[in-house]
Amino acid sequence: MSLPVSEAARPADASLSLQFDDADADLLARAFRTPGDGPRAWALNGEAHRISLIDGFDRLLAWPTLRGVVRYPHQERTCLRVLREMRGRAILADEVGLGKTIETGLLLKEYTIRGLVRRALILTPASLTGQWREEMESKFELPFAVLRSVGDWERRPLLVASIDTAKRDPHRVWAQRTSWDLVIVDEAHRLKNRLSVNWRFVAGLSKKYMLLLTATPVQNDMDELFNLVSLLKPGALHTYDRFVERYVGSADGRVPAHVPELRDRLRDVMVRNRRGIAFTLPPRRVHSLPVRLSPRERRLYDGVTEFVRDAYWSVSGRMSWAARLTLIVLQREIGSSTFAVAETLNRLTQSPLFGAAERERLEALRDDARAIPSNVKADHLAGFLRSSDEKALVFTQYLRTMQHLKGVLEGDGHRVVIYHGGLPPAAKDAAVRSFRGEGQIFLSTEAGGEGRNLQFARTVVNYDLPWNPLRIEQRIGRVHRLGQTREVHVVNLWAQDTVEAYLMELLDRKIHMFELVVGELDLILGTLDERRSFEDMMMEIWTLRQAEERRAALRRLGDALVRARDQYDAMRERNDEVLRDVSDEVPA
Repeated sequence: MSLPVSEAARPADASLSLQFDDADADLLARAFRTPGDGPRAWALNGEAHRISLIDGFDRLLAWPTLRGVVRYPHQERTCLRVLREMRGRAILADEVGLGKTIETGLLLKEYTIRGLVRRALILTPASLTGQWREEMESKFELPFAVLRSVGDWERRPLLVASIDTAKRDPHRVWAQRTSWDLVIVDEAHRLKNRLSVNWRFVAGLSKKYMLLLTATPVQNDMDELFNLVSLLKPGALHTYDRFVERYVGSADGRVPAHVPELRDRLRDVMVRNRRGIAFTLPPRRVHSLPVRLSPRERRLYDGVTEFVRDAYWSVSGRMSWAARLTLIVLQREIGSSTFAVAETLNRLTQSPLFGAAERERLEALRDDARAIPSNVKADHLAGFLRSSDEKALVFTQYLRTMQHLKGVLEGDGHRVVIYHGGLPPAAKDAAVRSFRGEGQIFLSTEAGGEGRNLQFARTVVNYDLPWNPLRIEQRIGRVHRLGQTREVHVVNLWAQDTVEAYLMELLDRKIHMFELVVGELDLILGTLDERRSFEDMMMEIWTLRQAEERRAALRRLGDALVRARDQYDAMRERNDEVLRDVSDEVPA
């Protein structure tokens, strides 16, 4: 049914002879509130109809709508290939560092502009839900929400969910009863086992399009490749028995057979861009600045550590979860600054988590912390920044440390920009603009390690070191990523004879973490121990009573990290062997 439109509302260009359907009537009725609204509504509706009538995917419509996204040819080629040849069902298997998230957002935006996707689900590890939400909103203007309650399945058409949460009832039931236009699975190598709950959950989702993101489709054996492809497009690699007979060349399943033929089949479902000979990220230069604490800082550090070790294990066994978490925070803060730890010590003097004798010890430690007017690490940071005329990102985990550093650095004549999670979005945007302009130092908490691309700078200073190595990697990734053209400098400050010194021993000397491309570390740590976090391992080593026990435990963890790095290198070689000719080289 067409809707009559007044001559005042009709544009002067009579060639636009569009007919309005029932769905348009409400739009026009709401739009015609003032005499000037009619022509604008007509023009907008005409543009919408023009877009909807574009036949096929001859070009991408999404580029002009994106914010802060550099246009790279390999990403555009990937999207057009997925849209034209794979009909929205693909494994995006780019090597790490080439922008699978941007390719995914571009595909999603393209489908939404054309009206082909209205309900979309992103499944990701819990630690990445916030990052995905921010990336989709800030770059693609897609208002995703992070799953918080069962009601979100109905209320939120664009949803980011931890796969571990989504697969459990009652969430599983709601997720699988919803008809999704597009399902996206990040780190899809976690679906490598078709007998796992993860695989069965994703297989049970109703979806029109699906994107699986992983840099390592083959982690251990060829079964994993079959399982991923079968989840996406059943039958693309034959039946399982036929796949094994034709494409597996060894009893352990690790050696491929008839590789050229297998690659031909994979091209129908997989896109893999790799860093070619001409494409390399600029090198990193790592600067280690070990610091010797002042005598008063040393006494406080040792006193806090002794308290943590005494309290970490209760007489009857493990402490409560809340008390244990409090001790971890306390130990981390003393590695940052005396100013950060002083606030926590003061709160704990009133805490019911500890007895009277423990609170008395905490009061003494608090008084010692408050009596220390300056920190040696801050002096070393100021000295380093005086020696450089480069813009620098300086990261700390704690607001109290940030406040102290701001005073020190501004007193030294630097133009300091503050960035932390408590700022409203407009203030965050203003901080980035200021740093891009006249700002010299971008002083940030972990919030600056997510979702912001700051490649116009090239120096990252880790004033304190998170015990989660992936947090360190996220910090570095703000400047060392696709689009960076200059050598990147990573500066690590850490005090000798501290848990942070242990961390540097493991990450720098054992696995050469600071030489890795952003994204590789997660693949290494993923093979380490899925039952315990890296922070838990560090805390359990640090709280051992005897120094020799700590050294022995550190050696064991270091050896495990070396094995994990070796496994990753072997996995990367295995993927290159199977997928090499599936790939496109990315030129510089």
